[in-house]
Amino acid sequence: MDLSTIVKAYDVRGTVPDQLDEPIARAIGAAFVDVTGARRIVTAHDMRDSGPGLARAFAEGALHRGASVVEAGLGSTDMLYFASGHLGLPGAMFTASHNPAQYNGIKMCRANAVAIGQDTGLAEIGRRAGALLADGLPPAEVAGTVEQVDLLTPYAEYLRGLVDLSGIRPLRVVVDAGNGMGGYTVPAVLGDAALPPLPLTIIPLYFELDGSFPNHEANPLEPANLVDLQRAVVAEGADLGLAFDGDADRCFVVDAAGAAVSPSAITALVAVRELAKYPGATVIHNLITSRAVPEVIREHGGNPVRTRVGHSFIKAEMARTNAVFGGEHSAHYYFREFWFADTGMLAAMHVLAALGEQPATLAEISAEFNRYVASGEINSTVSDPAGRLAAVRAAFADRAKNIDELDGLTVELPDGSWFNVRASNTEPLLRLNVEGPDEQAMARVRDEALAVIHG
Repeated sequence: MDLSTIVKAYDVRGTVPDQLDEPIARAIGAAFVDVTGARRIVTAHDMRDSGPGLARAFAEGALHRGASVVEAGLGSTDMLYFASGHLGLPGAMFTASHNPAQYNGIKMCRANAVAIGQDTGLAEIGRRAGALLADGLPPAEVAGTVEQVDLLTPYAEYLRGLVDLSGIRPLRVVVDAGNGMGGYTVPAVLGDAALPPLPLTIIPLYFELDGSFPNHEANPLEPANLVDLQRAVVAEGADLGLAFDGDADRCFVVDAAGAAVSPSAITALVAVRELAKYPGATVIHNLITSRAVPEVIREHGGNPVRTRVGHSFIKAEMARTNAVFGGEHSAHYYFREFWFADTGMLAAMHVLAALGEQPATLAEISAEFNRYVASGEINSTVSDPAGRLAAVRAAFADRAKNIDELDGLTVELPDGSWFNVRASNTEPLLRLNVEGPDEQAMARVRDEALAVIHG
């Protein structure tokens, strides 16, 4: 059976049950053990209705291969990464992140949260699972065991040990969980009665776990999904707002006026804090974060390293360089102290600490990092992505200051503007990101690049 339609660049993702069902999950569980050689694994799932069944089927496949299974049950993706690092086990998280309710998926990692992508085992897992579906699963020679563990409190305690919020000034914080896993993890980390109290007043929006997403999609990257948070921050007189995606591995931030703080500014803010703790360290940023990010890193004595877009690339580069921190435009934030894995919660805690440790507003703090004007990501459907990329290169070749092809095409222009255009891994799309020294320069480059892309 061919599973290539659901085995993506970084995870398994599809609609349930027509693309992804329990027999497929069972075969992937067996293939996961075959490829990783694991004798013991850990699993978790988000709030989607199909999660428990898919997770148990995956476990059955692992048991068929003789592996034992630790079931962490309900959790966020970064809680699964914590489990993988804390227990030293390969792991599987059942989530479709911000996708609509009919979707589910599997994010897999090796022990200590080492990412598994297409080139590091995922393609082979897909091939083996497809063959197992065709041939059937043979019984295991040695049956594994299943145990259930509760890792929510250890996860919360671990994060609290990395960022001390106990001495900050009192803050009012609106949190929009989007009916996703932030509604489960935020109370445990920032407001759990079982842990020492923090000087935070948490004002919850949509904390009820509901995989049908009745209020809005759990995708804060779309501006429409931030509107409720922005209104609530202003209405409540809050100091800031936090929005998590469905599996709570990404965190978006709005200031007291309800204005979104760009993930590039958050990357720079957290980088400054980590460099104060680890002087001279390496910080990773992908190639479509603001040019301000590497500038700020250098200004604070750090070593910026530019990477392709995508968490498997960033995690690999984090490990290769022993980087202390990494940030992406999509609001994924990676920490050496978190097994080089991404965690929206830890990034949120750094923002709370940065704000609460001094009297300035978040808008005043982030102003230092907002040095340029960005277009945001603009997607264009094209019939020939490679041909249009070649046309863009030709159109700008005679006046570009620099052109590189680390990921798609990045063009730097003499006026300080730059843009990146790259093809989607899964759709006939070109994704354009533009940044300029001012609105006029950015708009001029944006419009010219789009004209070429559209032919």
